[in-house]
Amino acid sequence: MVQSGAAESSTLEKVIDRLAEFEPVGLPVISLYLNAQSNDRGRQDFERFLRKEFSERARTYPAHSPARESFDRDAERINEYLAKELRPETNGAAVFACAGANDFFEAVQLAAPVENHRLYIYNQPHLYPLARLMDQYPRYAVLIADTNRARLFVFGRGKTLQRDEVQNVKTRGAKIGGWSQMRYQRHLENYHLQHAKEVADQLEQVVREDNVEHVILAGDEVIIPLLKEQFPKSVAERVVDVLSLDINAPEHEILEESLEAMHRHDAQTDVEKVEELLNEYRAGGLAVVGSQDTLEALAMGQVEELFVAARHQDIEGDREDVAILSDNEVMEPVVAGHDGAVANIEPDSVIVADDLVTRARQTSARITFIEDASLLEEVGGCGALLRYRIQPQTTESAPQPQHS
Repeated sequence: MVQSGAAESSTLEKVIDRLAEFEPVGLPVISLYLNAQSNDRGRQDFERFLRKEFSERARTYPAHSPARESFDRDAERINEYLAKELRPETNGAAVFACAGANDFFEAVQLAAPVENHRLYIYNQPHLYPLARLMDQYPRYAVLIADTNRARLFVFGRGKTLQRDEVQNVKTRGAKIGGWSQMRYQRHLENYHLQHAKEVADQLEQVVREDNVEHVILAGDEVIIPLLKEQFPKSVAERVVDVLSLDINAPEHEILEESLEAMHRHDAQTDVEKVEELLNEYRAGGLAVVGSQDTLEALAMGQVEELFVAARHQDIEGDREDVAILSDNEVMEPVVAGHDGAVANIEPDSVIVADDLVTRARQTSARITFIEDASLLEEVGGCGALLRYRIQPQTTESAPQPQHS
């Protein structure tokens, strides 16, 4: 049985929210991201990476110290989990652990691949890559239809979350003429209209129940206009593209082409959203830019939507900005990867990026990752649209002392 799109997405949302609520306890928190795809010999190749990194990092903690004991227990549990519970179809995995914090442990297996093996050790979970994966592989619906059949898919996290099909009786052309031909044509048009209504109703139900934000259509020149006429506003405003796909196209092809369409749509909306952000900021409206002001707005719960560069090394910031707003000591993060994947990552960019995403999740702010770094380059790689602005208290409005 295929899990519904809403349930699948809700599971990952809940994991991210639990990670965002983690309270640092002064012990190392492991955040591990693994590319779990099989190599050319049909085997996963992360074991060597784990042996090397776990061994080297463990030696940085004094023997028998609370930090070393917590780290060793985490390494053992992670290895056991990967050996026993990693599913063959998994392409990416993220594991978070801190044994010294009441055996904290969260793991996510993904159909979408993780680009490189990376190990982060910090005083809280490293959420940025996981939140970005959600943004890269959004949940959306694809409807492919002709005049007697329709296939409906919900995709998310790089795989099929749900599939449905509507099949009606096929109509065949009749070699008749005159009034009979006209009556048959009206019958055919009514049949097509009824089919379009049935398909539109099915799509509307999926959009509503699975909370689908985007819809992609594909079909012949007869059914697409009829479908659009039947869509309620709640569906019509979510249609982002119409593709040329055959009704019998294989599922993997539908997923690949529709995901490319979603990426094109996101690239266009990124430009529009950043333009709105900058216009609001220039006009002194409900917007802030730069890590310091954005972090302060997040700490006050003012942020409606956070915009961040898709790579945290493109975010300019100082860990002192995080420390000022934090009740906990800001530790030096350990960032390790393979094949030089983390060579150009500055520790401060990791700290600032994580704090931006974590505070956004804690305050229910939407997060939009901007793939084109140049769009936010002039403002330090981040900014936010605000729900409201807190006006500074002026002398005139301040309470006046009472005189007897």
